[in-house]
Amino acid sequence: MKPKYQPLFESFQFRSDIQLKNRLVMAPMTNFSSNPDGTVSDAELRYYARRASGVGLVVTACTYVTPNGKGFAGEFAGDRDEMIPSLQQLATTIKEQGAKAVLQIFHGGRSCPPDLVPNGETVSASAVAPEGGGQTPRALTDEEVQSLVHAFGETTRRAIEAGYDGVEIHGANGYLIQQFFSPHSNRREDRWGGTLEKRMAFPLAIVDEVKRVVASHSKEPFLVGYRFSPEEAETPGITMADSLQLVDALSNKELDYLHVSLMDFWSTARRGADQTKTRIELIQEKVGKRVPIIGVGSIHTADEALKAYETGIPLIALGRELIMEPDWVEKVQQGREAEIRTTLTKDDQERLVVPDPLWHAIMNTPGWFPVVETTNQG
Repeated sequence: MKPKYQPLFESFQFRSDIQLKNRLVMAPMTNFSSNPDGTVSDAELRYYARRASGVGLVVTACTYVTPNGKGFAGEFAGDRDEMIPSLQQLATTIKEQGAKAVLQIFHGGRSCPPDLVPNGETVSASAVAPEGGGQTPRALTDEEVQSLVHAFGETTRRAIEAGYDGVEIHGANGYLIQQFFSPHSNRREDRWGGTLEKRMAFPLAIVDEVKRVVASHSKEPFLVGYRFSPEEAETPGITMADSLQLVDALSNKELDYLHVSLMDFWSTARRGADQTKTRIELIQEKVGKRVPIIGVGSIHTADEALKAYETGIPLIALGRELIMEPDWVEKVQQGREAEIRTTLTKDDQERLVVPDPLWHAIMNTPGWFPVVETTNQG
């Protein structure tokens, strides 16, 4: 390995005493490939096994905490105890490769396809349709909101029983937790909405419940992380200023990490903050001394990962890049970083061990992945 990349391979210890072998994380990515009954498929297990040996930490695709939270076809379930053996298979597969396994827990809210949820009824903080069209959801009652908080805790208990090293609360990408935080989707006038502080009530209640469950059920150190999207394009919508207040509140909860969901690590604030600084930089300045930040977004090469790490962000996540190059970490370790593939060809599926539904999505979504005719890389 070239000495300059050594910092990426230093170990890292979380607040809860769990230690990673390096600073590299597999980002959570939906793969649309679970079985119809909500169990993890053999194809998914092979996909994770192919990618888990190099990174220090794997965050799984999201699992839904209640039946009306299923956000994707082929999403695996975490909403009932019958799913624990399935969840355990995935945790074991990841851990056998030498990585720590974190289960991402989720509810899609108004973003759920109606044909995937009971009675076709989507729910959210308020009866506000998504921008760009879609079904108008039903606003959740106070009792239902409390029940959902409990459901996130119950799925955390299942993760503990299934042998995971932690959970990541999915508060990003426009799903239910973000819908409560957003002034666009949350027009409530009760304790769950109105002011910025009240819009934070649901995310913070979930954090508190998850931590309570960990304290009462886990006999081993167990990570609790939180993923968020810093801004929304809508007006009204989440601003960078709003998110800086959210991360300030979250950092007081003794979380193990905050995971910033970005398409581009180097993107700058849209509104509500210093637009000469990157979003990651603003977040790091605000809370980086109190809680570790995981950064992500269009990091492909070893030099790009090193440049991101040198901003002071302690953990760097790779998403699409690990689909294109499952051996990314090993190639850097072996001094073969020049052989890292950063494109796909239509013939790569079998070599990369990508399940059919995910491969079809990649091939039929122009611009999502760089698909080329031929590749001359390693």
